[in-house]
Amino acid sequence: MEIALIIYALSLGFASGFHCIGMCGPIALSLGLTKKQAANFYIQNLTYQFGRIFTYAFLGAVLGIVGEAFHISGFQNYLTIIAGILLILMAIFSFGGKDFASKIPFLSKFLWSVKMNLGKYLQKPDYKSRFFTGILNGFLPCGMVYMALAASLPAGGIWESAVFMVIFGLGTLPFMFVVVVVGNLITQNFRIKILKIIPVLMIVLGGLFILRGLELGIPYISPSAETLKIHTEHEMQNMEDATCH
Repeated sequence: MEIALIIYALSLGFASGFHCIGMCGPIALSLGLTKKQAANFYIQNLTYQFGRIFTYAFLGAVLGIVGEAFHISGFQNYLTIIAGILLILMAIFSFGGKDFASKIPFLSKFLWSVKMNLGKYLQKPDYKSRFFTGILNGFLPCGMVYMALAASLPAGGIWESAVFMVIFGLGTLPFMFVVVVVGNLITQNFRIKILKIIPVLMIVLGGLFILRGLELGIPYISPSAETLKIHTEHEMQNMEDATCH
């Protein structure tokens, strides 16, 4: 995966961090973890977090099928532009503090099912339940996750999109891990202010994706098709050399 995409994924994850604290923090705090046994506390916390990231990777892999089809057909630059436009549109719909996901009515039934199962797993203290709580949490409709999925489309394939979403998830991990450790110290007013800033960052990111798709020959930001081809060939050669050794 290109360095630029890794930076995009991490940036998106960090930008989503405060949003995650506000939207998913209450679920994390409902895990009922206590610090009586420190090692067990941190392991259960990480188990829950990796459950979320597992779901992100799965969703990324599913969308990666579309990305791989465009990549094989040679239209990946068009997909990159489309992803940029989607990011900008999602950001515009997110202004005002409401999630883009809340504007998709047909997700309500699925959301209800997820919440019902979440309630069951939250009452169980074992590691398996923590992991499945994280998995279900990852399926909760979330505008930021949708934005990350849109951004993962141009990654180039199933594996690449999955890795993009893993990196995105790792970007959110510090915020979500800390909120379980210290409690939700972020005030409602502060969270609302952060939510107003995030759409602006998404518009910037969407613009960068559009520039990337236009292949204007700008290093790192909008590399030419020839540069991308050389980079891809270099990556394939490295994979072949690693396989041979």
